[in-house]
Amino acid sequence: QVQLVESGGGLVQAGDSLRLSCAASGRTRINYDMVNYGMGWFRQAPGKERDFVAAISWSGGSTYYAGSVKGRFTISRDNAKNTLYLQMNSLKPEDTAVYYCAASLRRRIGSTESSEYDYWGQGTQVTVFS
Repeated sequence: QVQLVESGGGLVQAGDSLRLSCAASGRTRINYDMVNYGMGWFRQAPGKERDFVAAISWSGGSTYYAGSVKGRFTISRDNAKNTLYLQMNSLKPEDTAVYYCAASLRRRIGSTESSEYDYWGQGTQVTVFS
């Protein structure tokens, strides 16, 4: 079992930046060692479905982005710290959502599909005002 805890959300103005973090923990190291997982970020705005934002392979060697955030957001990971990051620059009001991190044991290369993730965090709110 893996527990994921997001942090770093907040209320910012359009054009500002935020960095989200997602820390992994669990009962035993072998279970929550992030090197075993592909990781992703998803977001859900009020009244909308959960959408893919970014994903990264277990090594960090491959990354994937939704078209709406490409060039503005950067996903990265530090396996030694069991932490996933999402650097968000040039934020827009349409980026307002609850952001979730997720871990996939089945897809260590990462995935854009929420159904392929096994563990989810509780989410962190990002609100961007104009």
